[in-house]
Amino acid sequence: MKFTCLHACHPPLLLLHSRMCHTIFSPPAWRRLRSPPLSSNKRLLARAPNATTNDGRLLREGIAEFYDESSSLWEDIWGDHMHHGYYNPDSSVSVSDHRAAQVRMIEEALRFAAVSEEPTEKPERVVDVGCGIGGSSRYISQKFGAKCLGITLSPVQAQRANAIAAAQGLADQVSFQVADALEQPFPDGQFDLVWSMESGEHMPNKKKFVSELARVAAPGATIIIVTWCHRDLAPSEQSLQQWEKELLNKICNAYYLPAWCSTADYVELLQSLSLQDIKAADWSKYVAPFWPAVIRSALTWKGLTSLLRSGLKTIKGAFAMPLMIEGYKKDLIKFSIITCRKPQ
Repeated sequence: MKFTCLHACHPPLLLLHSRMCHTIFSPPAWRRLRSPPLSSNKRLLARAPNATTNDGRLLREGIAEFYDESSSLWEDIWGDHMHHGYYNPDSSVSVSDHRAAQVRMIEEALRFAAVSEEPTEKPERVVDVGCGIGGSSRYISQKFGAKCLGITLSPVQAQRANAIAAAQGLADQVSFQVADALEQPFPDGQFDLVWSMESGEHMPNKKKFVSELARVAAPGATIIIVTWCHRDLAPSEQSLQQWEKELLNKICNAYYLPAWCSTADYVELLQSLSLQDIKAADWSKYVAPFWPAVIRSALTWKGLTSLLRSGLKTIKGAFAMPLMIEGYKKDLIKFSIITCRKPQ
């Protein structure tokens, strides 16, 4: 889907685009200061960390502001699960099915990681790293009877997540706070399920991110990472092609993302920490209907008026949605799941 289609169908967006195009696709301050090269799995370990202190602060602020602005819009249209849905390949999906697909994503991730529902083996303490407004935490808590703690950079998200939990009578089971995933405010070995649903792409230091997930995991705990990646590099490649880097950089500028990495990079990082039972899979075909469905919901009258009220950062994200579709169709972007277990 091209921007020309958006313009033809919705003149207000054309006017908005004509006034904001330069702002939307110009790199934000944190990327102008230092934009690290996109990763190669051969170089990732050697060059992490990959952001200066100032870059990291600006990135955290940008992420927090982006979700402060956009979360209410997302909840109003899509509900409390702020992640992709899991669909049958080649299915024609109506917007009405998206919430069920998002729940399927949680269930499929738990199944892939072989998280047990047996009373003596099911998780009792869960951390949700990048919790959004708490949809995954509340679902997992109710499924397993577990205590869940969620962290997010967005004060608006944390406040809303706690409010929903209280309204659903879950305040004694789940709680949410503002915290940095790269410096989690928890002692070592606290959780027997460490859950990260589409937050890894925001992490400027993937090695530190994975190390923190492993640190807070209890012995024998399961770690689940579901995240956006770029394709794995071929043995003969040192980096992505130039057009691929340019496309990903445009997406980075819209969604406050640092350098991307591959699924192979994550596997290598997990191996470096001596984690066990490492598994990875490409679920791109199962999420293919998601971005077209998001665009359709944005082009309803309710979606369009809410978008125009939500703020510049959310509007920038909306204009980048066709870029995500392009990345998936060209096999550049991969929707990956990586799971492992911490040794006993």
